[in-house]
Amino acid sequence: MKASILALAVAAAAATGAWADDAYPSKEIQGIIQWGAGGSTDTVMRAVTPHAAKALDGNIVMQNKTGGVGAIAMRYVQSQKADGYTLLMGAENPQMYKVLGLGTDDYSDMIPISVLARGVPIFVANNDAPYDNMAEFVEYAKANPGEVRVGSTGPGGLTSIVLAMLTSQADVEFTRVPFDGDGPALTALQGGALDVMPAVLGAAIEGVKAGRMKVIGLVDVEENPLLPGVEPITAALPGMSDYLPWGPFFGVFVKKGTPDPVVAELQAAYAEGAQNEDFRKLMADRGFTIMAIAGDEAMEFLDGYRSVSSWLVYDAGFAKKSPEEFGIARP
Repeated sequence: MKASILALAVAAAAATGAWADDAYPSKEIQGIIQWGAGGSTDTVMRAVTPHAAKALDGNIVMQNKTGGVGAIAMRYVQSQKADGYTLLMGAENPQMYKVLGLGTDDYSDMIPISVLARGVPIFVANNDAPYDNMAEFVEYAKANPGEVRVGSTGPGGLTSIVLAMLTSQADVEFTRVPFDGDGPALTALQGGALDVMPAVLGAAIEGVKAGRMKVIGLVDVEENPLLPGVEPITAALPGMSDYLPWGPFFGVFVKKGTPDPVVAELQAAYAEGAQNEDFRKLMADRGFTIMAIAGDEAMEFLDGYRSVSSWLVYDAGFAKKSPEEFGIARP
């Protein structure tokens, strides 16, 4: 696979004179992770990247650069040279940047190296919380408006989307506590500083297995084998089926203008890395579904995700601009 991709890229580069004389990579590559250490994006990237670096015969040094719902990391990568030496390692958030007013770019303004995996959202709660499922949680939140402390990763993050879905179906109010990623928020939950956290299953599963938090809701339309006995959220809130299935995704991107042969090298390396048995086992154990898509297939997926999520936040009333302003069709 790598050889065929490279052959096409070499031919294209030869026709345009786009390939530099130096072999790629000739120096260290930066991997800029949008979210904090220990979260789901961090977990996925640190699991696959060593295998991709080996396939590339290079060195990829990862750095967490948090803030602005991931926008700071994206702006940093977009400010660097389009040479393949700075990678954005991100999640779904940029697909809502334009309608939320968080940035002028989204993934349509970058080149996808690999959309690696997607996950399923869940609601986890402090073990001492007086509710054990979504029906009880909604009833408690209605009776105690603003009392429940819910972790938030900011507008456009998984938490904001999932809570927008929930509040479209139930008249509930929460106190939202901001964090730079689901990793720090889940730590706060276990310490009693939060009551509830919407998170991706993969980030929370180890804490759930260890008994440090409890699952009160599965944001899906069917049961999950990693959470036996936990009902899908549609059992308590049937209207949620209008939005589901929905979930976060994780991918590697480079700035537009990066030479085709470099893009092909990176795509082939991450495609190979995603086939590593250790990575595949970790993803399965944590409830992630491996995608490992690039090129037109990745762009089609990304455009569809942007359409659904952008209109969801707009209809929920917390978008600053209409998706129509950016030519984003309603799904």
